[in-house]
Amino acid sequence: MSNQTADAVFDALGEPVRRRILELLRDGPTPVGQLAERLPVGRPAVSKHLRVLSNAGLIEHRSAGTRNLYMLVPGGMASAQQWLTRTWDTVLAAYAAEVSRLGQAASPAQAASPAQAASPAQAASPAQAAGLQEPPDGEPRSSP
Repeated sequence: MSNQTADAVFDALGEPVRRRILELLRDGPTPVGQLAERLPVGRPAVSKHLRVLSNAGLIEHRSAGTRNLYMLVPGGMASAQQWLTRTWDTVLAAYAAEVSRLGQAASPAQAASPAQAASPAQAASPAQAAGLQEPPDGEPRSSP
């Protein structure tokens, strides 16, 4: 899915009333009048919000007699979820590389002796690798 699709989803989710509509639709197909009764905006505004959500691929509607029922689209959030996953994977990989780099820079003696480098007792703790200092007694710090 393209970034344009994810952009449309995020744009649609940027409005609190639209997020509330999605919450209401989790209970199942709902007519616009029933949605409007539970929202702080009038029926014409609800219809406009429904159009935006539909254009973003988050909801769909079907006619049932004289009523239009609105419902969530299964997988409608997939493009946003994929974007978030790609973004976090990139960020976390960069963080892991930096922690690794700092861990290697913090222990130059280990680089000189392969036997020492293999010893888990000599490995830097995650706090040390992130540039944080642990108390001299080795006990973790308690939060204030």
